[in-house]
Amino acid sequence: MAQLASVCVYCGSGFGGDPAFADAARRLGTSLARAGVKLVYGGGNVGLMGTVASATLEAGGYVTGIIPDFLKSRERMLDAVQETIVVSDMHTRKQLMFDRADAFVALPGGIGTLEELVEQLTWAQLGQHRKPIMLLSVNGFWDPLITLIDHMRAHGFIREGLDLNYLVGQDPDRVVETLSEVLARSEPAPLADELIEKRF
Repeated sequence: MAQLASVCVYCGSGFGGDPAFADAARRLGTSLARAGVKLVYGGGNVGLMGTVASATLEAGGYVTGIIPDFLKSRERMLDAVQETIVVSDMHTRKQLMFDRADAFVALPGGIGTLEELVEQLTWAQLGQHRKPIMLLSVNGFWDPLITLIDHMRAHGFIREGLDLNYLVGQDPDRVVETLSEVLARSEPAPLADELIEKRF
């Protein structure tokens, strides 16, 4: 039975216009630490990124920040984290964040957050992993994306056998519990090539 040891959190380098976003980031970071679950994130000390990491640290948790060299000054690395990995480019950053995580959570964010989230949805759709993916839809933030996915499905671009597998949550205090339950029920993934051959 797989256990939840680390969670990769995707989120904005800004705070957004709703104070509930920062509150959710703080609560998520605190709950990760209290459950003994490591945080993997983009390494910055700004916006929701800095908020979730700082909350994790303040509650006694372990944080791994992964940041490209060219963003070190813009996103101001959080020096207090236990582990900082500086990489050469965004592709390496995303691969390492994937490798270090047992599950993924998307807090509100901008186009970068969306791109990271959609990449994980795509990899899962193509059989590259079965790690749980959660959209933490604070005050309905991710509702437009969910509507778009339904629109794609209705038009046949997300067809049977290649559907997207994701969770939607609203309460940051229940994220760890939900992800742990899903991970415990998951079965070992078959070889990706075998899985894709059956789907296409």
